[in-house]
Amino acid sequence: MTSNTLLVPPISAHTTPLRHGGPTTSPDSEESTTEISLSLQVPSSPSRSFGGSTLRSRADSFNSEAETARSRATSINSTTETARSRKSSDVQTIRSRFEGDDLSPEEALKPDKVDEKDYEVANNPFAFSPGQLNKTLNPKSLAAYRALGGLRGLERGLQTDVARGLSVDEVAISERVSFQEATQCARTKKTPGVGTVIAQDVMVTDHEVKGQYHDRIRIFNNNRLPTKKSLSIWKLFWNAFNDRVLIILTIAAVISLALGIYEAVGQTPAPGQGPSLDWVEGLAIEVAVVIVVLVTGLNDYRREKQFAALNEKKEDRQVKAIRSGKSVLISVFDVMVGDVLHLESGDSIPADGILINGHAIRCDESSATGESDAMKKTGGQEVWNRIEEGTATSKLDPFIMSGSKVLEGVGTYLVTSVGVNSSFGKVMIGLQIENEDTPLQVKLANMANWIGYLGTAAAGFLFFILLIRFLAGLPGNTNTPAMKGSNFLDILIVAITIIVVAVPEGLPVAVTLALSFATKKMLKENNLVRHLRACETMGNATTICSDKTGTLTQNKMTVVAGIMGSKVEFAREGDLRDGERKVITFPAVFGRLSLIVRELFLQSCAINSTAFEGEENGKNTFIGSKTETAILIMAKEQLGMGPVAEERNGVEVVQLIPFDSDRKCMGVVIRLASGTYRLLVKGAAEILLEKATLELVDLAGEALHQCALTDSSRARVSANIDGFARKSLRTIAMLYKDFQQWPPLGARTSDEDSKVALFEDIFCDMTLLAVVGIQDPLREGVAKAVKQCQDAGVKIRMVTGDNVTTASAIAIECGIKTPNGLIIQGPDFRRMSDEKMDEVIPRLEVLARSSPEDKRILVARLKHLGETVAVTGDGTNDGPALKTADVGFSMGIAGTEVAKEASAIILMDDNFSSIVKAIMWGRSVNDAVAKFLQFQITVNITAVLLAFVSAVSSPDMHSVLSAVQLLWVNLIMDTFAALALATDAPTEDILNREPTPKRAALITINMWKMITGQAIYQLVVTFVLYFAGSSILGYSKSDSLLQTELDTIVFNTFVWMQIFNEFNNRRLDNKLNIFEGVHRNAFFIIINIIMVAGQIMIIFVGGAAFQIKRIDGTQWAICILCALPCLLWAIVLRYIPDRYAAAVFAFVGKFWLAIARPVLNVLAIVFGPVAQAWRALKRFQQRTKKGIRKKRATGSNAGADEESGLGINMGKFSSPTSPLTPQELPLQPPPITLTTA
Repeated sequence: MTSNTLLVPPISAHTTPLRHGGPTTSPDSEESTTEISLSLQVPSSPSRSFGGSTLRSRADSFNSEAETARSRATSINSTTETARSRKSSDVQTIRSRFEGDDLSPEEALKPDKVDEKDYEVANNPFAFSPGQLNKTLNPKSLAAYRALGGLRGLERGLQTDVARGLSVDEVAISERVSFQEATQCARTKKTPGVGTVIAQDVMVTDHEVKGQYHDRIRIFNNNRLPTKKSLSIWKLFWNAFNDRVLIILTIAAVISLALGIYEAVGQTPAPGQGPSLDWVEGLAIEVAVVIVVLVTGLNDYRREKQFAALNEKKEDRQVKAIRSGKSVLISVFDVMVGDVLHLESGDSIPADGILINGHAIRCDESSATGESDAMKKTGGQEVWNRIEEGTATSKLDPFIMSGSKVLEGVGTYLVTSVGVNSSFGKVMIGLQIENEDTPLQVKLANMANWIGYLGTAAAGFLFFILLIRFLAGLPGNTNTPAMKGSNFLDILIVAITIIVVAVPEGLPVAVTLALSFATKKMLKENNLVRHLRACETMGNATTICSDKTGTLTQNKMTVVAGIMGSKVEFAREGDLRDGERKVITFPAVFGRLSLIVRELFLQSCAINSTAFEGEENGKNTFIGSKTETAILIMAKEQLGMGPVAEERNGVEVVQLIPFDSDRKCMGVVIRLASGTYRLLVKGAAEILLEKATLELVDLAGEALHQCALTDSSRARVSANIDGFARKSLRTIAMLYKDFQQWPPLGARTSDEDSKVALFEDIFCDMTLLAVVGIQDPLREGVAKAVKQCQDAGVKIRMVTGDNVTTASAIAIECGIKTPNGLIIQGPDFRRMSDEKMDEVIPRLEVLARSSPEDKRILVARLKHLGETVAVTGDGTNDGPALKTADVGFSMGIAGTEVAKEASAIILMDDNFSSIVKAIMWGRSVNDAVAKFLQFQITVNITAVLLAFVSAVSSPDMHSVLSAVQLLWVNLIMDTFAALALATDAPTEDILNREPTPKRAALITINMWKMITGQAIYQLVVTFVLYFAGSSILGYSKSDSLLQTELDTIVFNTFVWMQIFNEFNNRRLDNKLNIFEGVHRNAFFIIINIIMVAGQIMIIFVGGAAFQIKRIDGTQWAICILCALPCLLWAIVLRYIPDRYAAAVFAFVGKFWLAIARPVLNVLAIVFGPVAQAWRALKRFQQRTKKGIRKKRATGSNAGADEESGLGINMGKFSSPTSPLTPQELPLQPPPITLTTA
């Protein structure tokens, strides 16, 4: 490894001696420093020049008449600005002030009490501590910025390079830079040709360096927030046990165990009887509770890990940085203090820093500071110069705040704080919240409560009956007190166990399992789910508003045709030839261009562009908008364009007009060597054609010759544009216009900058240079995906910025456009009234030339019409539409960070086919929950009724299903079945049905049919075995062993019916193949093997613990033959038309209401006063809690005041209202309605 000295590349500069005055001038620095007005900072490399920065490629001024010098200063001042600065510095009596101007460096950087630990850093090779760097933004402080030595001081103190960034081979920092050395660097004259030396071994490599940036991470931390500490496995076990019903059951079991031990040890058994084994039941219940807790805890632990991994993936993204002079994409987690990052419109800023240089940068800091206005940013060196001159005001803002959004402009900035030390990180640490429950989870929790209430009522009723029987039999009971206590506990345990079985805690678990399984699988299929609710909502989507570029098409753009002026048509050889017109090849047309026309064309391609050169997958390529990269590739291949950085070198950018989705164009104003100015505009061809009044002629001439663009010429160009569009080409026009001065005479200027002309005033009377047609092939499989969506009842609408002809051609090609469908242009659409929109929207299939606002309006009107809307978006302005939609899809490749944050799902491959996968998995989640719901309610009904009836009818008041047996059944239906039924992967058949309406019931008629039918069959079989089994099998009722065998047969049959019925529940429709795809679900197979093995083991070795007796082969055959027909019975049920079932349910419902209404009225009269007293008590309790919270809040005001010093509006980050817990849910009937299929 060789040691290299990092120097900045050559730039042109004007040097103007300035005499410093004012209190900021040190007595030791009497010499005048040199103000450097410079432009371009192009990173260099040993082998070639790389155009890494969008800013450097467009916005840096370059004065070709000035002397070339080597410097890294970053002031972007024009000659007139330098003159203004000199004038201001000469007038010392008129001095602007900013907040903290009178503070000394020590006072400006004085630590706050809460931040003192950030100033204490051991063995710090850098000049500054994290606490000192944070003072610039705590709140924004020009005084602290001045105390740190401005941009040059930070550059030196952080041992970085504002032009080349950090070295990729940096490990440990060998040189130590003192605070004084760094801050004095800002006031020391730089020798031309010599940059700041970074004392470290430097070599640009592509391999990963072990221990990279060790010292930076040690001192300043990395750009990760500490994850919310997940619950330990032991805590999850404790939470699983912390169920009131389980605790009561455990206490009762402990008492039962104690009494059983007392009976076995403390009492002598009767003659001929062995020792009492009553203690076994208590022990078995305790073991069963432990197993339930272990399985539930492990299940929760697995789920927590899955969601933690998903959140990690969700927060990760790529940002553009400059390292070793190259622009590279790095993970946001790998951003370091000292990094130089690119800023572009739509970026979400990942770390705090200082703007190095930029053009027209405005940031939305409302989420960080609460400031709603767009904040204009000024380059760090310019701010320093203004501070030194005494002309700085508080309006100057070089500070880049993490968490804010770039609204417009391009630039680069120096990172000063990352992770927990950044302003956004400090806020987010205190706001880490639990995952919010989805609407389906809340619905199911509500239903689980109601089912639990009904089960609890049944258990209470059973306990009341059995208690009366127990008390009535006490006078004639000759048992010992211990035996009587044991009998009472048996009654209590059975009642409590019924509650355990009746409460379907597995319902919310099932949807969580289904969501975690689906999101993990969706990630493998290029859908990154950011909000869980989107997963279940997407399954019910009724319409998708899709972008064209990159979603329906490949986003691999190539220029294949064009027209120079209005006469010279050209195309790639063999592409788009027209036999009637003269169309020449690319080499022929570009080969005849004169030098001046070639230069103009290169300026339109290279200067008026935000794309830049960089590396992707180890290959040099263009990075940026695919439209712009296509044009740059054409310029490189046909015009001999060198590295973009070299083409942009020597060009002074005067004004930048960023791309705007409303006006569909972008532009740049450059100063020519002659002293005149040229406006270059590029954008949508048919829109720009309206602004052109001249055209370029004589392509081979030594000067630029123009003539009027006549009507016939305009028609010819327009015909070419339409011809390109019919061939599905995107058409881009290039215009230009020369000015003698800037701003032009008569043009209005910006209120904030008199050198910036309003685009509307200068964008007229343009000269047409060329129109190019860019091909973007349709993605493979898009037509099939669109057809699948249409078969699934999901209407696809294309919303694009392309013109009507191009949009129509693509829509027809991929199957979106139908003969009766409408194509409307955005301007026409937005002028419609709401009523007119509602009239045309059902037939609308293509919205062309649309703006992001048109997309938002369309989404809002579709939702108003009752549609469940999914929408795709990639731009910053798409944020409102993505937020408005039920499910917003952002583009993982082409999307801005603002779009990604506004979306619910990120398409990692920008492919429409991935949306179809999202629909399939969304429906799979809803189906999984429905399957489990159908299974569990069936088990609930049969288990509770069987236990209730058998206990009431039994002479000794024992249920045929003991407490331990019921706990095993509960484990099957709450945990095992949830795992088995929630993990079925979707098939394409899932798309062959209409979406489920928003207000559809959780339980459909078909589900009710299967639930009631299976419950009837299971109850009939078990009641026949229980009540008539002795007679059928010839067992003596007086033989306790035979009765135990019969009870074992009933229990075994009941469990096997649940196992077989689980297969029935794999289908929710009336089709018969319940085994479809079962071989692809390993979870289902493994879970069923566990259940079958567990049941067999229980029967063989359960013994006294389960209160059963081992049965023989004949008895096993009876159990299986009684349980197996539930599969055949399901076939019979599926053949019953749903409409007949609906009629029966409606009749039963009316009959039940007729009987129940008088009873409910009587109960309301009797218990009404009790309910009122209870509500009054609850209100008093709530007021008491509210008063306590208010007192606590008052006591913490001091902490809140300290927090407000950050200048951060915490309201912007307030956590969403946490979902209601089951105990807090309003007491409303469950959302079950009777509907016909």
